Amino acid sequence: MNADDEMILKMAKEIVIKFIELGRVSPTNFEATFRAVFWAIKNTLVNSRAAALSGELLENTGDA
Repeated sequence: MNADDEMILKMAKEIVIKFIELGRVSPTNFEATFRAVFWAIKNTLVNSRAAALSGELLENTGDA
């Protein structure tokens, strides 16, 4: 497990804990909710990095 996944797991845990406190998550839907939160965070992180990377590539291509 890389450091990013560990950070995402911690963030997902905190969010799901808040959902539990609000009564939005129960034992019957915990797994689905946790997976959805984890993948939403991970996809957001990957997409933001891809956008930053493509922006850097465009900047570097213009200099060539």
